[in-house]
Amino acid sequence: MPPMSRPDQSDMVSTSQSTAAKDAVAARSKRILLAIHRKNLDLFVVIILSCYHHCRTVSAESEQSMAAYASDLVSFAPVNGRVLAEDHNSGSVSHGGQGHTSEDGKSIYNEEERASYTVLFPWFVEMMGVFIYYVLSRYAHAIPYTAIVFICGMFIGLAAGNENSPMNALTYSTDTWTGIDGHVILLVFLPGLLFLDSYNIDVHLFAQSFAQLFVFAFPMVLAGTSLTALVAYFIFPYGWSFDLCMTFGSILAATDPVAVAVLLNELGAPPRLKIHISGESLLNDGAAVVFFNIFSKRFFYEIGIPGVGDDIGWAQGFATFFRLSLGGMCIGLAFGAGTLLILYQLDRRLSGEDAVVQVVATFTSAYLVFFTSEILAGCSGIIAVLFCALTIKAFGETYYNDPGLSHHFWHITEYLLNTLLFALGGAVFGDIIALSYQDLTSYTWTSSDWGYLVMLYFFVNLIRFLLVFGFFPITARLGVGTNWREAVFMSYGGLRGAVGIALALVLHAETDHFTSASGVSDETRVEYLSYSSKMFGMVGGIALFTLIINGTSSGPLLKKLGLVTPSETRVRVLKNYRRQRDALILREYVVLLTQPRFQDVDFGILQVLVPYFRDITFKQLMAAVNNHKKKSPTLSYTPPDLSHVLPYLYTHTEILI
Repeated sequence: MPPMSRPDQSDMVSTSQSTAAKDAVAARSKRILLAIHRKNLDLFVVIILSCYHHCRTVSAESEQSMAAYASDLVSFAPVNGRVLAEDHNSGSVSHGGQGHTSEDGKSIYNEEERASYTVLFPWFVEMMGVFIYYVLSRYAHAIPYTAIVFICGMFIGLAAGNENSPMNALTYSTDTWTGIDGHVILLVFLPGLLFLDSYNIDVHLFAQSFAQLFVFAFPMVLAGTSLTALVAYFIFPYGWSFDLCMTFGSILAATDPVAVAVLLNELGAPPRLKIHISGESLLNDGAAVVFFNIFSKRFFYEIGIPGVGDDIGWAQGFATFFRLSLGGMCIGLAFGAGTLLILYQLDRRLSGEDAVVQVVATFTSAYLVFFTSEILAGCSGIIAVLFCALTIKAFGETYYNDPGLSHHFWHITEYLLNTLLFALGGAVFGDIIALSYQDLTSYTWTSSDWGYLVMLYFFVNLIRFLLVFGFFPITARLGVGTNWREAVFMSYGGLRGAVGIALALVLHAETDHFTSASGVSDETRVEYLSYSSKMFGMVGGIALFTLIINGTSSGPLLKKLGLVTPSETRVRVLKNYRRQRDALILREYVVLLTQPRFQDVDFGILQVLVPYFRDITFKQLMAAVNNHKKKSPTLSYTPPDLSHVLPYLYTHTEILI
């Protein structure tokens, strides 16, 4: 019988190492799953997968009805490169024997389905926004929320614009939203977005710095529009006319202070810098829209369609500018005065229903003043909303029964509209990019366009610096003044966002609408659609780059420039506040320890759950106990049970004593 061979020692070592590695992997996986469960990330994954599964499992009847709608959709939204349907038989659609038919025998149930699928896109992106906010607020606080929403919308647009992707509820709804009318975009999004920003302005500082803000908003916007137009006219190879380049420059002149304003509030920036950034943004948004209206009319006049556009001369253009601006201001003041009267009549502090109606009144006024000024009077709706909100803030703030209710309502409105607008802008941007892979039309987004986009980003920042420092000798002597550090941050913090994307969507939609009219040749239609597609791609790319690059790096720049260095008074106030807060928390904790139900609470667990208790000393605790004994009546005084607390606070010296 041969002797048994002893196992090799190296094999035993490798086996033990392999077992240890597997155990380590298993333990790490268990910790990851536990962390996911604690953070509720598993619920978000389930929600996203459920939404995705619902969107991918559209019934055959729904696909047939969507295909029937596709041929009609192509006639008014041919910008999409997606081939929605090849052919359909309208008479073969059946919906469970319902038999919904019109007089000519065609199904009318399809129309109901079309309306229902249109609702999916906005609420899907709002739920997507909740997930994005959760991840960013916990793990990537420095990344702007709107930038990630734009990127996610871009991926939705890529799927909707790809002819090879299967038709589902989400892509169908996205196709419908990307063909939305341009004026509807302005009427739905801008009033709700602008009213809260206008209402949050410090009216006193706004009045003091109005001369500076006027220079920032009007001469500087016109100069920036012209310089950006020169870059587009002489550098871009797209063959844009100078009027279209001026339209492009006016779109990029609109800045978005949302991401920077949040940063300034968090870091405690000077009030002067806050009013310069927020006030300039609101006024230059109004000026940019006015210039956009003037130059877009000149651009549409080039198409040659009767009744479309206008050949506005320079003298007429300046007259139009002042008419739109001053007219919008007067309409805003009038609506603000009317809203004040309503708020005064509803000023009953004990009535919760009146507080709700007050919020409804301000919300309604914001949209009505924009509609009246922009559509009925032909003036600037943005400036009208601005002065309406300022009037309410200056004279009607004390009329609110519940100011917190109004503030929270407008914050919710701004969140919903910002999420939907940036997702819609990203969807249109992704749809344009998807055309570059299909060779269906000539208005595609190519690799060379990315290079021009990077070049444009450099020029946009350079122009911003040149304008701010070019007007610096004037602005430093007006209003509340400024300094070179604030000028540097203003130059770098000029982000592009909501208003620019909305204007680009308007131009894109109106170009599609006007060129679909009879009498416009296919060559002309393709040419002008290529212009608007390229322009929207550039505007969307600049908004994305400025939000991600400038927005995320603005915080370190603000600290580097020394604009958030706390003053001696601020440090003293904060120190006193923390001392009073700590004393109050500890006093309430000692009171709780006098109750039997809290006497067995482990202080070690409390230190883990409440970080404040990690720094408590024995001396502080005894001071709180003595203070509680002095303030309590002698007969009703109950000493706190410190048996579960003192072992964590004793030091070696205190034990000896």
